[in-house]
Amino acid sequence: MSDRNLSYQDAMARIEIILQRIDNTDVGLDEIASQVEEATELLKSCKRILTETGKSVQGALDSLDSEFKEKEI
Repeated sequence: MSDRNLSYQDAMARIEIILQRIDNTDVGLDEIASQVEEATELLKSCKRILTETGKSVQGALDSLDSEFKEKEI
């Protein structure tokens, strides 16, 4: 599954698994590198989701503000 198709919660859960795996096991350098790369992509996906959600919420608030201002006039 592509990181872009994961929900925010699923991506964060996968990041937590990666961190635990790196912290709690004796993994090789190559595996650590691939895990860090995966975590980086997951973090980018989370940032994208948060940015899009923030824009959506801001748009809804702006729309609500516009409606209230129109009614005040």
